[in-house]
Amino acid sequence: MPATITSVAHYVPPDIYDNAFFESYLDTSNEWIVTRTGISERRILKQGATSDLIIPAAKECIEKRGIEPDEIDTIIVATVTPDYLFPNTASIVQHKLGIKNVWGFDLSAACSGFIFALVTAAGLVESGISKKLLLCGADKMSAITDYSDRTQAILFGDAGGCVLIEKSKDPNLGILDHILQVDGVGLPYLHMLGGGSANPANHETVEKKYHYLYQDGQTVFKAAVVGMADFSLEIMRRNNLKSEDVDWLVPHQANLRIISATGNRMGLPPEKVMVNIDKYGNTTAATIPMCLSEWHQAGKLKKGHNLILASFGAGYTVGAVYMKWYMND
Repeated sequence: MPATITSVAHYVPPDIYDNAFFESYLDTSNEWIVTRTGISERRILKQGATSDLIIPAAKECIEKRGIEPDEIDTIIVATVTPDYLFPNTASIVQHKLGIKNVWGFDLSAACSGFIFALVTAAGLVESGISKKLLLCGADKMSAITDYSDRTQAILFGDAGGCVLIEKSKDPNLGILDHILQVDGVGLPYLHMLGGGSANPANHETVEKKYHYLYQDGQTVFKAAVVGMADFSLEIMRRNNLKSEDVDWLVPHQANLRIISATGNRMGLPPEKVMVNIDKYGNTTAATIPMCLSEWHQAGKLKKGHNLILASFGAGYTVGAVYMKWYMND
């Protein structure tokens, strides 16, 4: 049986940075931000770490499923902003949830983190290694964003999303196909150079702002449009899906123009494309589970719906997943 999502939840912190916040001290305007990104506001976690974005979503996800926390046997955290380099954030989540007899790990694939982790989780569940797997996508992007740089500061927010992965009881429903790829050619254009073994933290790395993310916007934009659209079209072709067969495109929320271009290439009308970037900005590994959670809460996801999940991130990392929605509305 294929693996599937049996519960989903998300959490966003209460503090909001709207576009007026940036107009007050950066050379920018609401019109400039919205026209280029589609973002009106983003949520910021002022105190706490990435695990604090996960815990509320994880508790809600487990409660919705109607199981005890100790029934979870595996935890995967997709993130580029772990609480620490080590121990892994999965261990911190385990401890804060009080779950016993569980194993897990972190997975780093930037904005493709959730999709890479979803495919990994599906493999663990389908093989029988895991039975109830808690998959968390979360990032505290405010921790690595340079708020003096208007091209980066306006883009990112903080959030967490969680799904429970189990075996489907229906062979036709669940995670049915995927395409994943990494390409290190993207290193110069989207990275955070400081803090790893290549550039350990010192006075020079701090002065050069190596501990903030850097993005060459135009280069990444062009690569993302091609990558997300090509992978989405390929997974449609492999599964004999026409535009009218796709109920929802669930794209990584990086930029409204990238999202729109991907939907257009797939022949989808805007009403079939999940978009919440206007409210939250780019929350990296959290964007796709947040979309799934919001649309499920709104009753828009129906059992048997065809979903294509698509992402593009630093690395470069690219991914697309085809799934038939399993949960009842």
